[in-house]
Amino acid sequence: MGTENVLRNLQLVGGQRVDIAIQDGVITAITPPGQAEGENSMDCSGLYVSSGWIDLHVHAVPELDPYGDDIDEIGVKQGVTTLVDAGSCGADRIGDFYTGSLKAATRVFALLNISRIGLERTDELSQLEWIDRSKALEAAAAYPEFIVGLKARISQSVVKDSGIQPLKLARALSEETKLPLMVHIGSAPPAVTEVLELLQPGDVITHYLNGKSNNLFHEDGTPLQELLDAAARGVHLDVGHGTASFSFRVAEQAKAAGIALNTISTDIYRGNRLNGPVYSMSNVLTKFLYLGYSLEEVIRAVTSSAAEWLGKPELAQIRVGQQANLTLFAVEAGGKQLKDSEGDVRAAHYYIEAKGVYANGSLITG
Repeated sequence: MGTENVLRNLQLVGGQRVDIAIQDGVITAITPPGQAEGENSMDCSGLYVSSGWIDLHVHAVPELDPYGDDIDEIGVKQGVTTLVDAGSCGADRIGDFYTGSLKAATRVFALLNISRIGLERTDELSQLEWIDRSKALEAAAAYPEFIVGLKARISQSVVKDSGIQPLKLARALSEETKLPLMVHIGSAPPAVTEVLELLQPGDVITHYLNGKSNNLFHEDGTPLQELLDAAARGVHLDVGHGTASFSFRVAEQAKAAGIALNTISTDIYRGNRLNGPVYSMSNVLTKFLYLGYSLEEVIRAVTSSAAEWLGKPELAQIRVGQQANLTLFAVEAGGKQLKDSEGDVRAAHYYIEAKGVYANGSLITG
């Protein structure tokens, strides 16, 4: 038998304190503090534990520029044990990405860009012939465990003169593959109301808190009726912070309107990790703590809500007999400047900081 490691005095997000014993990567006991037995113990006093954080929107293909990064830099080193690459690759490159992802310590899933060229260019839906139905179907069939959905970036800079047509083609592909769509929203045309009409239960709107003129809220801060209708029929709302897609003002409008917080994702890649405004998953989570969401609500948005959308509820469980998939983090008191995509700066008095993950049978700290 392998060595039993015990993580002592951890605090669950609900407040309960526990020891967690792990042997050969599997949780063998969850006990009150001081009661777990094991050869190697680590005192985790002052740290919280949750199931491993899941980032539903990242760009993790290192060789793509500008939207690329190294998997573990935006994964386990940031407290994220599972990430979903949001359409960096279309059918042309998805196989190479899958092979490369197997070398990482972070668990990786992918959304297949409906454009076969993916993010080799940033106007990947400007030519309709790049939306190659047979290649997309072939890719989805070849990597059924890896590809968890389809991605369509439906904003003016991406579609150019193609308008709403790429989304109609995406809808047809979704029906053929039985894969949900994640749709990026941004500048018009097409108008965001046209986009919302085409979305079905289980589809995802990413960047729902963006501050662009084509956003999901009226000037007075009330949500568009089409947004309320979409949410009511089961369209999933995802943050997708990114360089240009998160506004404190809009996030405050959403909270005031009672729009449910579904998933918090970063839309992180090298540029916005190193130079902001994203920096890290911890930084993005801190923004929602600042906005007045409880720690439970914030952590749920990167654990059980994301796992549920993926159809992989086991990723959000901490149970005896399961592989240890854990994120250790602290909530620190102290001033922290937070910047949104509009240049709006807010001062937080508490901040979340990832301290490490337990994944693949070992503790990994940044």
